[in-house]
Amino acid sequence: MLDYRPPENCDPVHAPVRAEDGVQLALVRDRAQRLWLHVTGRADEFHGNLLPRDGGGKLCPLTSDNVAPLARKLPWLRPTRLPDDRPSFGFGDRMGLASPGHLRSVRGRRVFPVLAQQSVRENTRTGRSFADVLADATFAAFREGHSIGFGADADHLKTVSDAEEACHLGYTFFTCDPGDRVVSLDGTDDAQLPERFASLPDRSDLEKRYLDRSYRFGDSTVVRFTAAGLQRAAVKYGAAISHAVRMYRAIRALLGDAFDYEVSIDETADPTSPLEHLFMASELRHREVNFVSLAPRFVGAMEKGVEWRGDMRRFREDLALHAAIADSIGGYRLSLHSGSDKYSLYPELSRAMHGKVHIKTAGTSYLVALEVVARHLPSLFRRIMAHSLEAFAEDQATYHISADPQRIPSVDGIADEGLPGLVATHDSRQILHVAYGSVLRSALGDELRSALTEHEEEHFEALDRHMQRHLRALEVMPDDDT
Repeated sequence: MLDYRPPENCDPVHAPVRAEDGVQLALVRDRAQRLWLHVTGRADEFHGNLLPRDGGGKLCPLTSDNVAPLARKLPWLRPTRLPDDRPSFGFGDRMGLASPGHLRSVRGRRVFPVLAQQSVRENTRTGRSFADVLADATFAAFREGHSIGFGADADHLKTVSDAEEACHLGYTFFTCDPGDRVVSLDGTDDAQLPERFASLPDRSDLEKRYLDRSYRFGDSTVVRFTAAGLQRAAVKYGAAISHAVRMYRAIRALLGDAFDYEVSIDETADPTSPLEHLFMASELRHREVNFVSLAPRFVGAMEKGVEWRGDMRRFREDLALHAAIADSIGGYRLSLHSGSDKYSLYPELSRAMHGKVHIKTAGTSYLVALEVVARHLPSLFRRIMAHSLEAFAEDQATYHISADPQRIPSVDGIADEGLPGLVATHDSRQILHVAYGSVLRSALGDELRSALTEHEEEHFEALDRHMQRHLRALEVMPDDDT
């Protein structure tokens, strides 16, 4: 261990790290259980309080304005792009407390962690920002000594301005969500499609590119665009594709080619057919959008925080075509959103894509936190459950879930030891899942964070176990390089 003395009334969280210029950096915890970055040596770049004694250095809060100077001292803390040789896994951390547990789950496994992964919707609900999310991920990587890379995903971006904000902060992964621009054709008479298609400015070019062409996948599967099929795909996805192109060009203007781009159409009412996938991917490539992953809306019930439900035979048939299209058009990843607890789908995706898959989770880690609280502070968990039920009518509006509050027994009638079971039961699990914003913005949020700090190791161990279950289902292999 380096010759190191922590500040008065603080305890070191880990051994200090020395940068190339001799600066020493360490995380310390004060008597109020708050974490700080202790910098000794030349600490001019860091924002914090100078310590009075000689050589005392500077005590700095773990905030976004200290991320850039920390990454300059330790370049391995800068987010990096997805590698080509392994699956990638997104760990949403809605409270900024879970990433140490996430990193422990990937230790020794051949998977690339995307630690900073939050959408504008999630940030709005939790009162956080892209800068906050990246700061929490960076300090977690520093704390855990994770020096082999992590990603930072500005997730479900709806506007170009939000994408540009994430660019300036150092994000490396940008998920464009043009779902609001996908046209629902439910109830549309096929007789109306030619007229709607005729109003598209590029209809003639589309007909030349797609009509009378056959696409062969595998030994015998042939996909062909009929006039009606092309019209449906173009009318349904034309505006979404144009928006994805605009966002990509805006990011490229700022970052050049040094970023990863995903297009997500998973939050739509109906599944993405293989033909529609082929159309969207081909159009993006035609317009020189170099995307690394695409998130279709898969068949079946892709609900938040629970196992997938549906016809597995149909899923496999569609997935085989989705995978073949991804392979033939440029070898991009298929991305599974709402990936929390979809254990039955992971091996199917891994095998079909030969491991070239991206998974996104978020709510499942929040639920792990609630299970820890249910075990250790049942009174707090009861209040969180009651608050979640009260907020459910409003919070469920933007999520596809099937929970029914009427099927949840009163928490007053459940013994303390039975409370963790509510986190695992379908209806209560989903209600707790979608109410995270209402809980975290209330006074309960501070109590929850304090409880998790008090039971920090139990929290990290629970996350490690839970996320390893995900990774085992994804058939992630041990990594000889770690």
